[in-house]
Order: sequence, then C-alpha cells, then structure tokens
Amino acid sequence: MSKLLVKPAGTAGKVYDVTPESAGWGYVGFGLYRLKPGETAAEATGDKEAILVLVEGKAKLTAGGTDFGEMGERMDVFEKTPPHCLYVPNASDWTAIATTDCTLAVCTAPGKGNHKAQKLGPEGITLTQRGTGANTRFVNNIAMEARDVADSLLVTEVFTPQGNWSSYPSHRHDEDDFPRMTYLEESYYHRLNPPQGFGLQRVYTEDGSLDETIAVKNHDVVLVPKGHHPCGAPYGYELYYLNVMAGPRRNWRFQNDPDHDWIYQRDLKG
Repeated sequence: MSKLLVKPAGTAGKVYDVTPESAGWGYVGFGLYRLKPGETAAEATGDKEAILVLVEGKAKLTAGGTDFGEMGERMDVFEKTPPHCLYVPNASDWTAIATTDCTLAVCTAPGKGNHKAQKLGPEGITLTQRGTGANTRFVNNIAMEARDVADSLLVTEVFTPQGNWSSYPSHRHDEDDFPRMTYLEESYYHRLNPPQGFGLQRVYTEDGSLDETIAVKNHDVVLVPKGHHPCGAPYGYELYYLNVMAGPRRNWRFQNDPDHDWIYQRDLKG
C-alpha cells in the first residue's frame, strides 16, 4: 500500500490522528472523529490552531471557554450545503458533544495567537462552481486566503461530479518561492457517493522521483507532501474531499504541470 494513503482506524471514535510527525512533514495535522449521540471529543490545541468542520451531523461545541451551542445542519455530506465550522486558536481547548451521529474533522497547523475562537460557517461560505466541462467541480471555501480567519490553515471542500476531474489541470505548490509559488503540505479526506465506490488520485513530480496512482475508498486520506495531485471520479460515483493545507506562509500560489498547462490556458480564453 502506498505510504501516501492512510486508512481509518476503525469506524467509531477517533479514526484519524495524522500529525506532522506521522506524515513526515512540518505543518499539517488532520484528525477525524465519528461519534454517536452523547459521545464526546475534546482536545487541547497546544501550539496548534484548529478548524473544526462538522462534515456531517450535529454537536454542541465549546472552545476557549465560550459555548457556541449546537452546530451542524447537513446530515449527509453530499447535501452540499455549507458546513458549520469553528476556529480554535493555539493555547486553547475545545469540546464537542454529539447530538446526532456526527463526523467531525479536526484540521490543525501552527498557531500564532492572532485570531480568537469563532464560527467560520455556514455564514460566509457559498458553494461555487469551478472549471468547465468534465473539469467542473463545486467548492465550499471554508478558510482560504481571501478570509483572514487563521494564522496558517487553508481549508476547503470540493465536490466532483461523476466522470469529472478536480485538482486539475495538475498543479503543485511545493516550493517556498512567493509570489511565484508557496510551499504547502496538503491532506485529502475522501468520501464517495454511493459509499461503495472508489476514486483515483495521482501524486507525482515532474522528474518522476514520485509517481503514485492511488485508488481511494470512502473515508480514505491521501497525503500530498509534494508534486502534482489530480483526482478523478469514475462514472456512477460522486467524489467529495476535504482539503487541509499549511506551510511557512498562508498564501496559495501554485504552478501547473507544463505538459498540461495548455488546458488551463485554453479554458481562460473561453
């Protein structure tokens, strides 16, 4: 099995605990809880900031001593409604008590204490189409660069219709050379509709030193330490993923694979 593919540790409780140490990089962490009504998850943030994403279901959330009440709305991620999300700064803590079956993602990266605990969604998040033709996908930007809501984290959701591609044309963001490119590690949490399906993700560098094509199943995580990383959804199966990115600076600047940049340039011309 590819070292870039991480499988869940069961189907209940904390099923993911990806840390910079376990991933072999320096910034991105990803956790995921699958809770039943009445079950609790709680963590201290330490030197990390966190964005909690209610992928599915509802929970009562507190962070940094503030009670944010019951959050969550969509019961199935493929409803595509804007997610309820909560930012938690470093040197703080949070608690979630599930009030329904609940899938809670915990996105982490180094914190600097510049932001307070606050709701990030659903207000301010609008499902937006990106791309054309078989490159069409739909995006919920939770905490991308245009929203000054985090110190390090960049977080977004993407829905790719059956037969379509996303994170495409192939692009990379693995050099710290702003404004040409930024170094950003990235994790993908994948879901499939119907759930027995699969998707494809290729992670590769232009020199061929890394070139892996990974079949992803429902609830799988793929790590992207470097290189290009397009995703494909086979006919009959819709693909969702939650992206977490972080690096030395909170900017998203990338370069397309030169072999495929003509697609991007053609689409720009309409």
